[in-house]
Amino acid sequence: MGAGTIAVIIIAAVIVLIILVLGIYTGATYNSLVNLRNTVEEAFATMDVYLKKRWDLIPNIVESVKGYAKHEAETLQSVISARNGNYNSMSAEQKMQANSELSKSLAGFNILAEQYPDLKANQNFLDLNNQLQRTEEDIANARKYYNAVVKGYNNKIEMFPSSIIAKMFKFGKKQMFAIENEEEKQAVKVEF
Repeated sequence: MGAGTIAVIIIAAVIVLIILVLGIYTGATYNSLVNLRNTVEEAFATMDVYLKKRWDLIPNIVESVKGYAKHEAETLQSVISARNGNYNSMSAEQKMQANSELSKSLAGFNILAEQYPDLKANQNFLDLNNQLQRTEEDIANARKYYNAVVKGYNNKIEMFPSSIIAKMFKFGKKQMFAIENEEEKQAVKVEF
């Protein structure tokens, strides 16, 4: 074997090694992105359970208040309107938007309930209110976890060199469940 043949073999071995390293990196990065995407979806599904629970509690609370506050139909209607729609057929973004609107409506509802001492003494209302309060706490905790895993996922797909693999396999940025205005940033107070 001549020097030229050995050089060709070495160059071929280096090229094969580079291709092998790139293949392993691509596979590992792809698997990491899939894992992160699945974690984001799992975190949203967990949060979605609490959002759906709150969604389903609202009509019961509104019904318990209606008897005490018949002339406050406008406030009750805003809560009902914010809740309208088939929750199960909504996309993740639509669910986040609908629940954001529901949070805004609950603020006005809380003020209304404060005006009726008899309502605050009603056991059914108190039970529903306690469930709602626990659910709001669960939503807040689930939102923190969801946003943390979305941040990790978004960082991975935006940072070099994993961003190249993310673009190749069309991994898209996920939306955080952000609080849109200052009123919503205040803790939703459901204590009556």
